[in-house]
Amino acid sequence: MKDDPEKLRPELLAVLEARRAILDEARPDAVARQRKRGRWTAREALAALTDADSFVEHGGLARPAVAGMTGAADGLVMGSGTLDGRPVDLVIYDYTVYAGTQSAVNHAKMTHMFEHAERHRLPVICWLDGGGARPHDMRVEGRGSSNTFVVFARLSGLVPTIGILPGRAFAGHANLAGMCDVLIATRDSSMGMAGPPLVEAALGLKLTPEEIGPASVHVASGVIDIVVDDEAEAIAKARQYLKYFGPATEPGQAPDSRALRDVVPESARRAYDVRKVINLLADIGSVLELKPSYGRAVVTSLIRLGGRAVGVVANQPMVLAGAIDGPASDKAAHFIQVCDAFDIPVLILCDTPGLMVGPEVEKTGLVRRSARILTALANATVPLMTVVLRKAYGLGYYVMGSRPLDPALLVAWPTAEFGGMGLEGAVNIIYRRELDEAPDAETRAELHRSLTAGLRRSNTALEVAARFGYDDVIDPADTRDILLRTLATLPLPAPRTTRKRIIEPF
Repeated sequence: MKDDPEKLRPELLAVLEARRAILDEARPDAVARQRKRGRWTAREALAALTDADSFVEHGGLARPAVAGMTGAADGLVMGSGTLDGRPVDLVIYDYTVYAGTQSAVNHAKMTHMFEHAERHRLPVICWLDGGGARPHDMRVEGRGSSNTFVVFARLSGLVPTIGILPGRAFAGHANLAGMCDVLIATRDSSMGMAGPPLVEAALGLKLTPEEIGPASVHVASGVIDIVVDDEAEAIAKARQYLKYFGPATEPGQAPDSRALRDVVPESARRAYDVRKVINLLADIGSVLELKPSYGRAVVTSLIRLGGRAVGVVANQPMVLAGAIDGPASDKAAHFIQVCDAFDIPVLILCDTPGLMVGPEVEKTGLVRRSARILTALANATVPLMTVVLRKAYGLGYYVMGSRPLDPALLVAWPTAEFGGMGLEGAVNIIYRRELDEAPDAETRAELHRSLTAGLRRSNTALEVAARFGYDDVIDPADTRDILLRTLATLPLPAPRTTRKRIIEPF
C-alpha cells in the first residue's frame, strides 16, 4: 500500500523525493547515455552484485561540493550488502555523473567505505568506470590530499579486494585497479595512469582512451587477471572468485581421474597442456585461471578439491618447455601471496627443466624475479602439496615445491625425472674429459646419448623414491584421492582477527 503524500510531513517528503531522485527511474537521460555507451548503469551493476533487499547505501544523498554542480550521489554509489549470502562492501562509480570522476565529496565517501571494510573485515568490490579526478573540484578550498588510496592499500591481505573494469579507468581509478587483488575487465575497456587531456598536456599527443591503454595491452602485461565479454560475465567471475575465499562448499562432481595416466607423453621431449591435469584433478567446473595470457610458462588457477578451495601453481610444458622466466616468476609469486594471505592451501604441479638461462634472460632481471617464488613459498604458512609430473631439474624444481620447502605431501608420477640440472648439461660437465677424448663428432654424440640415458636411469621416479627424495611414487589416477586424503588430515586454520601478511601489488 502506498503512502498518501498529503499525510506525510514536509521534511519526510523532501527526504523521500531526494532518495527517489538518485534512482534510475528518475534519471532517464542518464540511463540513455549509458545505453548509448553500451554500458550498464551503476544501479544496474549494484542490483547484479547484491542479493535482493540486502543493500544498505551510504552517502546516497551526497552532492558535489562545487556550487552549481549536481549529480546523483556525487557519482559514487556505495554501501554494504550480501553477495550469495556473504557480506560485502561495494564502491561503484557512476559514469553518468561527470564521467565517473573523483571529487572531494566522493573521495570522502570512498575513504569511509574502505575504513568500514577494514573495521568489519568485509571484502570490497570496486566498479571502476571513470576518468580520474574531477578538475572542477580541484578548486575547492581546504580539500587537501585525500587518504583514500592509503586506506585502500591497508586492506591488502586483510580482506579480498576485487576490481571490475567495465569501461574506462584513468588516473585515480587506475590506481585503485592496480591495488586490487584481482582485476576483471571487459575486452573493450581501457585504462591508464592518465586520460587523454593530461596525456595531451604532458606529451602533446591527441589520443583516444582506447589508444592510451586498451585492455589487450593490460592483458599482455599481466595487469588484468580475467578478461570477459561484458558486465554480466564480469560479475559472474567476481562471484566465482569471491567464493574461493569463504568456507568449503559441498564436494563437487569428481572427474574421471583415470585419464591422468595418459596426459604426460612417453617422450620427454613432447609437450602437453598442464591445464588437462588441473581439470582432471579439480571438482568439475571449479577451475578459475588467472592471468592466462601472461607469464604463460606457469599456470595459476583457483580450484576446489572436494569442495575445499586450493590454489594451483603449475609449470606449462607448452611454453618454454616449462622453464621459468621473469613473467612466470612474478605471476606465481603474487598468486602464492594471495593464497597464503587468506589461508588457501597451494598445490604445485612440477614439470620444469629449470630456470631460463642465457644473456637475453639476464637482461630481464630473472635473478631477482625468480627469487620471488622461493621467498613467497618459503614464508607461506599454508599447506603445500607437490606433485612432480615429469621434469624436476635444478633451481626450477627447488622453487617448485621441493623437499626443502617442507611440503605436506611430495609425490611423483612414474614419468618423473630428477636432476640437479638438465641431464644433457650435466653429462657435458661430469663427463667432459671422456667426451673431449672422443675421436670424432659422431662418436662423441653417441657417447653423449649413452651417458645421458644412464644418468636418466639413475634418476627415475622409482630411483629417487628409493633415496627418499619423494614421499611416494603414485598412480596418476590416484592423485586426486591422495590429495583429498592429505587435505583431510590438515587442520583448518583458526579464524583470524588480524592480517597475516600484505600482498605486494602485481
